[in-house]
Amino acid sequence: MENKDLIKKGMLGTGMFVASEASENIITNDIDELKELETMGLNHIPDTKQKANPNVVIHRAETRGHANHGWLDSHHTFSFANYYNPERMHFGVLRVLNDDRVDAGMGFGTHPHDNMEIISIPLEGNLEHKDSMGNVAVIKRGDIQAMSAGTGIFHSEYNQSKTEPTKFLQIWVFPNKKNVTPRYDQISLNVDDRHNRLQQILSPNADDEGVWIHQNAWFHLGKFDQNIETNYTIKAKGNGVYAFLLSGSMMIDGHEINTRDGIGIWDTDQIHITATSPDAEVLLMEVPMTIS
Repeated sequence: MENKDLIKKGMLGTGMFVASEASENIITNDIDELKELETMGLNHIPDTKQKANPNVVIHRAETRGHANHGWLDSHHTFSFANYYNPERMHFGVLRVLNDDRVDAGMGFGTHPHDNMEIISIPLEGNLEHKDSMGNVAVIKRGDIQAMSAGTGIFHSEYNQSKTEPTKFLQIWVFPNKKNVTPRYDQISLNVDDRHNRLQQILSPNADDEGVWIHQNAWFHLGKFDQNIETNYTIKAKGNGVYAFLLSGSMMIDGHEINTRDGIGIWDTDQIHITATSPDAEVLLMEVPMTIS
């Protein structure tokens, strides 16, 4: 494959490039990241087996796609790479939710993206980032990183540690504006501010709390003591909420959710959350249910 063809394929969001820290070159392109969306998948895909709760979909941790590449151990909530499930393409504009563990000194070599909002949330360890806009940064637990790929960017991500693995969430959201100027955003938050409350980490507004993206979406993180209850009110009419449990267990709108389970709820104005274990930590992602 000629280099220009390789770049074109990657810019369309269909290539994953793998490299060790010693190399900044594109090494391989043998894994398709994103499959074409089926016509049926232009909005959310309800779980038709749950007749009593037509506006709820539950994805148990053990049902996620899984790929172990040695240096990378990744679980995919939605179809990604070699995991393809036509009923698990996305939740509204939430397209990718990958739960990644990267070995020491390893990472994703320089690769391109376009027209996607990409959010990284470190859970353990440090992740080094470099991109074609000249940004060089290290993100760690408590940091939130967002990139608007827009007309196209190249970037790489590596585990900065020589001895310890790093874990992070890689999240992709379809934008509401295409071909925007690429941009990079990173903030550091006080993790204590999410104790027994929901801490906003992302919004559509650059002047609001957290990072911002080109989409009418709001993300929150919260870590709760056992039996603590809270409500989340939908901010934009027509949006749904996808909750991903990082640790512990919770009751979310009457559904028992455990570590690494996900639950999507739509056609509602508010969801109710009760922590049923100590140190229950959740990521709430409110997103539009229709892809514009």
